[in-house]
Amino acid sequence: MRVNEDLGTLKQGSTVAIIGGGPAGCGCALKLHNLSREKGINLNIVIYEGKVFEGERQFNQCVGVLSPPIKEILEKELGINFPFHLVQRIINGYVLHSDINSIILDGDGEPSYAIRRIKFDEYLLNQTRSRGIKVINARVVDIEFQRDGVIVYSENKNTKADVVVGAFGLDEGSIGIFERCTKYRKPKSLDSIVTKIHPENEFMESFGNRIHAFLPSLKEIEFGAVTPKGNHLTINIAGEKITSNSMDRFISFGPVKKILPPFERIKEKELTYFKGRFPISLAKEIYGDRYIIIGDSAGLVRPFKGKGVNSGLLTGIKSAQIMFEEGISKEAFKKFYKECEDIVEDLPYAKLVRALALLFSNLRLMPYVINLARGDEKIKNALFDCVSANKNYKEIVRGNLKIKLILKILKILIEGIGIIREDELF
Repeated sequence: MRVNEDLGTLKQGSTVAIIGGGPAGCGCALKLHNLSREKGINLNIVIYEGKVFEGERQFNQCVGVLSPPIKEILEKELGINFPFHLVQRIINGYVLHSDINSIILDGDGEPSYAIRRIKFDEYLLNQTRSRGIKVINARVVDIEFQRDGVIVYSENKNTKADVVVGAFGLDEGSIGIFERCTKYRKPKSLDSIVTKIHPENEFMESFGNRIHAFLPSLKEIEFGAVTPKGNHLTINIAGEKITSNSMDRFISFGPVKKILPPFERIKEKELTYFKGRFPISLAKEIYGDRYIIIGDSAGLVRPFKGKGVNSGLLTGIKSAQIMFEEGISKEAFKKFYKECEDIVEDLPYAKLVRALALLFSNLRLMPYVINLARGDEKIKNALFDCVSANKNYKEIVRGNLKIKLILKILKILIEGIGIIREDELF
């Protein structure tokens, strides 16, 4: 039947249009290119990206920390070198803060790397260009599904493709197009606000190589962090309804102020805030005949604590493999969903961890948890795994929430409702 033939695997001369030139879109494009060379066929791969990464004219709201196994993904899966020249600082641990105490969390595995995210995106996109993949610097304004293909309309050049890949993050314009033209529905998300400060060189040298993570009792802020880069600190917060006032309160929050330099020693007297979002649930109908949605757009990320770059690259790679091995029909793309079941199955556990974190923060019980972790290696390891995202939440919960630990948590909840005495915590 002609329709089945058209929706089969990619073949000589097939065209794939990818909307979005971030990690998910580039991961898909590079894997498609590698597979086409292995199979000896020519593919037309087109990436649409509305942002201009060169010259740092855009700001990416991602904090910009690359964590394991990023090097393995880039080198083994995509055949490109890890960009060590972009690394601004090697991150070797974390400090988790409550309202009144803190704990150092250092792992013994591979380090993470602090980079400028916009420079990393530029690096990936240039890797696609160097392999002859076409990059169109324009926003997509509409898509039109036909029996024999998909027309992608943009501000610049239009493309008739066999299949379209949505790798547009949480861009509202692209979301609107796909929600209008398909059954796709966007994932739930949290707001995030990012800013940066440039302290004096002496302060940056003394700050250390740990990320400071906060679970404050500030009502609208679910979590925040201060991340050291080369010559500046990146500060980010997240929550359902955060505003610039939320960031003002976070920077003025006692435990945060303690690790920042005095305001008069900061070069910027007026900070610039950037607002974005990240997904915390799966999107609906992420695939159909001639289309597939990947990365943040699909909600296929580690919720609450990200590894969004890794997830974007991996979902891009998996989508490319499915198009070559199974086809570009809705039926074929079912295999993609199965290939991502490690992320899908992790969601309920992530929701549990997020609910616990919110409960303990709102009830001002995080000091008790931190104090408990100082004397219990399992709790300390669990906190490190949650903050660093070195393990998925399923592993963390199943590996640590034993009966003994559950009883300890219940004890904290029962005893911790009263007034917290600081002399009991230190």
